[in-house]
Amino acid sequence: MEKQKTFAGPVETRGIGLHTGVDVNLKLRPAPENTGYIFVRTDLDNFEIPASAEYISRCSYATTLLRNGVMLSTCEHLLSALSGAGIDNCFIDLDNIEVPILDGSSEDFIGLIEKAGVKEQDAPRRYFRIKEKVAFEDGDRKMSVEPSERYEIECLIDFPHPFINTQTYHFVFENGSFMKEIASARTFGFTQEIEMLRKANLARGGSLENAIVLTPEGMLNEQPLRFKDEFVRHKILDIIGDFALLGMPLKGKIKAEKSGHSIHASLMSKLLKTEGAWEIIDH
Repeated sequence: MEKQKTFAGPVETRGIGLHTGVDVNLKLRPAPENTGYIFVRTDLDNFEIPASAEYISRCSYATTLLRNGVMLSTCEHLLSALSGAGIDNCFIDLDNIEVPILDGSSEDFIGLIEKAGVKEQDAPRRYFRIKEKVAFEDGDRKMSVEPSERYEIECLIDFPHPFINTQTYHFVFENGSFMKEIASARTFGFTQEIEMLRKANLARGGSLENAIVLTPEGMLNEQPLRFKDEFVRHKILDIIGDFALLGMPLKGKIKAEKSGHSIHASLMSKLLKTEGAWEIIDH
């Protein structure tokens, strides 16, 4: 029987928020069994926001949690790393509104987790097991989750850009696969979107250090792509981060086609409301 895991000790870093451009200090701390992931706003009297689907407030260009008027934004890349590294319980201290973007992937967060070290706990690990297929569609954006004895994700993206076009990837969570295949895939955006995002007070901390920026014909970054299909791999990274808000690892297969944060949230909401479609198990 697998046991729950937390950190062996605390670890910290600092960076800027992708959308707000604010400086933020981040600290990961061990937490007791069955705690899950809890964000702690140290700038607001240690106000706690559990990483739970019930607190999702909006999902335009990032996933934002809101509890009693207190907000925590862009949590998906950190949650993806915690999930990918098999961490079940931790406190996440932040002194600002947004999780730092670091290099735009989950790789730096994985480095932090490795630095902290992982400690096994006594309680058995719990899983969110899918028993029946649940699907959500919005035009040509589709997503479903169905029974599987392992956690797997099949993803398709389609952007009219020479570096992307149609990309598909089938990811299976197994020994170290997240670190090898997904963790280092960076977030991406298009130059034609940047002006619109800035007008909406978003992407204020965005730079070539923390995102792939695509021009109509190519990209602004001088560094090469980390994978030929880095774009679809990053979408899978986002899916893993958002589905970590279910509170425990998934046993099921996700299929996503042209999905995004709002589709992920809609599917999770529908899933949680569908009686008999899921159960919590500890084996």
